[in-house]
Amino acid sequence: MKRSKLLFALATGAAAAVIGLAGCAGNSNSGSNGSSGNSGLQAGSGGSAQNAALSTAQSASLGTIVTDSKGRTVYLYTKDTASPSASNCSGQCAQNWPPVLASSGAVQGIDKSLVGSITRSDGTKQMTLAGWPLYEFAGDSGPGAATGQGKGGVWFAVTPSGTKAAGTAGSAGGSGGSGGGGGGYGNG
Repeated sequence: MKRSKLLFALATGAAAAVIGLAGCAGNSNSGSNGSSGNSGLQAGSGGSAQNAALSTAQSASLGTIVTDSKGRTVYLYTKDTASPSASNCSGQCAQNWPPVLASSGAVQGIDKSLVGSITRSDGTKQMTLAGWPLYEFAGDSGPGAATGQGKGGVWFAVTPSGTKAAGTAGSAGGSGGSGGGGGGYGNG
């Protein structure tokens, strides 16, 4: 009896590992139909942005924007405050818009004096830029995507100076496809 339980546990664990690895491999945009929301981001010049806590990238539709250590577009939420720095995104909001957690990585292409952090209500440290708490958008398919731009009229990709990026994500990388308003994502 113990042996069958052990075999079942091993088989279940192996299946979970295979499924988890398969999920990681599906993030390439090759073969997409043009509706991935990819904004044509290209990493900023100088050094390796892969290890940087924050760095810059060039977007065809948004100009120079900030990306995190994973190369994902970084956003600000206009319902937050920059002075004093405070996040107003928690619960479901923070699930849709995960905070960019503070790290010890370098900052590239951004004035280091503008970078800081706040302590969130759950005790985690969230990066700030010019006082604005920073977020990723869970709806972005990965590096290069900026589909959160303009969501609900309150979410915007952030520039290296800590301001809202102008432009719309739908104007880059084909037909857009994510469309719509805030979809409830703007509700903190």
